[in-house]
Amino acid sequence: MIARFAKIAFGTLAATLAVCAHADEDVLSNSVRLGAYYVTYDTKADDLRGPYVPAGVNLKLKDVVTPYFAYVRRLTNHFSVELAMGAPPLTKTYGKGPAKLGSVPYNGQEIVTARWLAPTLLLNYSFFDESVRLRPYIGAGINYTRFYSRRSTPAGDAVSGGPTSISLTASVGPAATVGLNYRITRRFYAILSVSASEVDSNLTANTAGVLRKTHVAFGPRAAVLAAGYWF
Repeated sequence: MIARFAKIAFGTLAATLAVCAHADEDVLSNSVRLGAYYVTYDTKADDLRGPYVPAGVNLKLKDVVTPYFAYVRRLTNHFSVELAMGAPPLTKTYGKGPAKLGSVPYNGQEIVTARWLAPTLLLNYSFFDESVRLRPYIGAGINYTRFYSRRSTPAGDAVSGGPTSISLTASVGPAATVGLNYRITRRFYAILSVSASEVDSNLTANTAGVLRKTHVAFGPRAAVLAAGYWF
């Protein structure tokens, strides 16, 4: 009797494990996305300070469009982790303030360019069940931004009084997103989302040892349109 019971129990357990294994095989847990970022800046910067800098000298940034990439890992029916970033775009900074500094044009002139790499890690929550084709989602996480290829333009050198090097400190800050996920097939889908992150940096312009500084809150806001693939 005991042997028969053990045989039945073992058979039942084996069948259950087989079903679970088959179910796990049916779940697609990894996804990649490719699309486009449209990034706009809500820039808030302190007036530039340093030797020979008059009051009201500030700056603004031009919006950019860049390719978007992401890897998504499914955790449950509702939760997933997303690692997203854009191809480092060339971001242009323009003078804001006086029309001229001395005799040199300033307001509206392209004075600094830089590229940034900004990976963002998000924990996303998707509403409704996976059987629903259109699922809204929200997410929150952390952003890291590093600036490189920083350059003062000829116009920037002119207003600074000579060749100038630019430094921008790296930034770590919160990030959030809200979007829509539309399932096209079992493996293919499309997303539309908007996101915001906090990116702050200290900018230093060095002209032959003369330092001018400001603190910049970039306030990037990004709209994303992308296609995804589950595997």
